[in-house]
Amino acid sequence: MNAVNARLQHETPLRQSADQTELRPELNRAHVRFIGLGKTYDGAQVAALQGIDLAIQRGEVFGIIGRSGAGKSSLIRTINRLEQPSNGRVLIDHVDIGDYDEDRLVELRRRVGMIFQHFNLMSAKTVWQNVELPLKVAGVPKDLRQRKVRELLELVGLQGKHKAYPAQLSGGQKQRVGIARALVHDPQILLCDEATSALDPETTQSILALLREINQRLGLTIVLITHEMAVIREVCDRVVVLEQGRIVEQGPVWEVFGNPQHEVSRTLLAPLQHAIPQELQERLQEQPASADAATVLRLQFTGIGGDEPDLAALFSALGGRVRLLHGGIERIQGHGLGQLLLAVSGSSWGAEELRQRAGNWAQRVEVLGYVV
Repeated sequence: MNAVNARLQHETPLRQSADQTELRPELNRAHVRFIGLGKTYDGAQVAALQGIDLAIQRGEVFGIIGRSGAGKSSLIRTINRLEQPSNGRVLIDHVDIGDYDEDRLVELRRRVGMIFQHFNLMSAKTVWQNVELPLKVAGVPKDLRQRKVRELLELVGLQGKHKAYPAQLSGGQKQRVGIARALVHDPQILLCDEATSALDPETTQSILALLREINQRLGLTIVLITHEMAVIREVCDRVVVLEQGRIVEQGPVWEVFGNPQHEVSRTLLAPLQHAIPQELQERLQEQPASADAATVLRLQFTGIGGDEPDLAALFSALGGRVRLLHGGIERIQGHGLGQLLLAVSGSSWGAEELRQRAGNWAQRVEVLGYVV
């Protein structure tokens, strides 16, 4: 553990050293912060969380991703103390919540809303009653309850479904009820526990758009866990990758997507990336079979520099005839990411010269072989 992290284990929440403030100024802006966090369940041979040091900034949409059993749910549930850490600390607004009594926990959980994968709605109550229930339990007067429920149902687009029961709703509508219910106490933080895993792709997109709208309109900090990189890409500002209870990678979404450093990150990203088609792999040869064989280049764009590649300038620099075989570029947070497979024939440049020339536009260039 480096010296900065060692100091984090023992510092008081409100008295950070001058050195630490200078080295890591983002800690002063952190809305949620984990310091040396660990969690081991009774009877478990392996810790669910180990040495988690992480700062989530106020107002961002922060993604936590990992394979099943990586510790995602354990981590997110320490924020509202549904899980008690075995060691380490959780700070919200620089205050350690580890010693909260029952009264302060009730107050905390009203400031931290939560959305679940399977909606957790009461089947015998209408949409209105499901959203209103937490307010009734809290003793909020009826006129204030009615106004709040009406506003929230309008926010999530269900104002016309207030008398419907959960069985009469689609999966997306049920999740919108869950979102409205999570917002009844005007929370500062919204936790999303696999909130789109039970939804079809089209409905997932609409729910993610709603979460982003809520984030921007209400200024909420949203912490979202998922096993789907596509969800992270659509809605998150930053992401952390967990594996076996440890952080293996973190950073802005565009950076992790464009240049994943860990094997787990690359595995999770694989379904979104442009793999070499099987029929092209079968055609590739290590050496040119004839004078008119085309050199196949793979160009990878990691988003550094922000702009998409200038294809006209690239093709001109390579010379000859340039064909796009496969791939694509997408924009994430203003950065152009992706890869292109190009076949270059009739150029006066050899394979190595072509690779070097393409390197003026792409962050990584590889000669895959030759095709006729």
